[in-house]
Amino acid sequence: MSAPTHTRPRPATSGRVDIRLPWWALALPLLAFITLLLLILNPSDAHAATGDPAITHLVERVQQLMAG
Repeated sequence: MSAPTHTRPRPATSGRVDIRLPWWALALPLLAFITLLLLILNPSDAHAATGDPAITHLVERVQQLMAG
């Protein structure tokens, strides 16, 4: 005599994954990106930016292209 098998009912799903991130998981990378972007756009605020003049000229050229 065979025993009946019981299967678990599957929970109803909408077909998409529901993942919720904490607020800081998006805010911190965004803050870091904006900070680095501002340092690139205004290298005079970066005190350690003294060095290779070619990089300085490149950054100035990028600023001119973005402003004009």
